Amino acid sequence: MSKVAIVTGGAKGIGFGSTKRLLEDGAIVIMFDLDEAGLIKAQEGFAEFGEKISGMKVDVSSDSQVKSAVASIGEKYGQIDYLVNCAGIQTYGTAVETSEETWDKTFNVNVKSMYLTAKYAIPFMRKAKGGSIVNISSVQSLANQKGVVAYAASKGAINSLTRAIAIDHAAEQIRCNAILPASVDTPMLRESARVFSAGRSEDEILKEWGSSHPIGRMASIHDIGELVGFLCSDKASFITGSSYVIDGGLMTQVPVILPD
Repeated sequence: MSKVAIVTGGAKGIGFGSTKRLLEDGAIVIMFDLDEAGLIKAQEGFAEFGEKISGMKVDVSSDSQVKSAVASIGEKYGQIDYLVNCAGIQTYGTAVETSEETWDKTFNVNVKSMYLTAKYAIPFMRKAKGGSIVNISSVQSLANQKGVVAYAASKGAINSLTRAIAIDHAAEQIRCNAILPASVDTPMLRESARVFSAGRSEDEILKEWGSSHPIGRMASIHDIGELVGFLCSDKASFITGSSYVIDGGLMTQVPVILPD
C-alpha cells in the first residue's frame, strides 16, 4: 500500500511544495487547511494524481477538529506514515507591542497545532510500525529580526517540541525532525513584502531580501519540499531529533562586510 501523509497548510506555500514532492514519491496525501477555496485550487492543480490527493478544511489549532480529521484518515487507511506540519502564521511586534491575543494565536497556530497533530497521528504510526514527522520551523528560531517576538519564540518552541517527540518515540521507529528555512517565496512572505513596501514593488522587495542570502536568492517552495521528501523517506531512517537549516548560507555570515 502507498504511504499515507498528512500535510498541514497544504493548500499553498511550503505545504504545497511538500505535498507535490510526496505525491511524486507515490504517497497518498491529505492536505489540512482553513482556506477551503485554496484546497479546491490545490486539488485541481494536482488532478494528475487522481484519488491520491484530497483536502480537508481543518483548524489545526482546534483539538476537536484535529482529532476528528486525523481519526477519519487513520480509520480509512488503517495507518498514517508521514505528518508534515507546515501550517503557520507570521506576526509582528516587540514584547511591548504584542497583544496577548496575538501571542496566543501565534502559539496556537504555530506550535499547539504540531502537538495536536502528533498526538493524534502517532497512534496510527504505531500501527504502521513507524513513521516520520517533519515540522517546519525557521532560522528565526536561531537568530532574530527585530519586531517578531511571538513568531520567533514560537519557532524556537517548535525545535524543542521536535526533539521531545523524537526522543519519546524513537524506539517505536517514529522519527521527528525540523526544517529551518530562511526566506522562502510563499504567499505569506509576499504579504510581508506588501506590508513593508513603502511604495516599492513587491518583486523589488523580494529581490532585495533574496540578495541578502549568500547564494543570491530566496528559496522556492520546491527547495523545501525536496528536504521534506528526503526526511520522510527511508533514506533518512537513522535521522531523528535534528534541525535542518536550509537557508542559502544566510546563517553562515556575519553582518559586518569588509571593504573590497
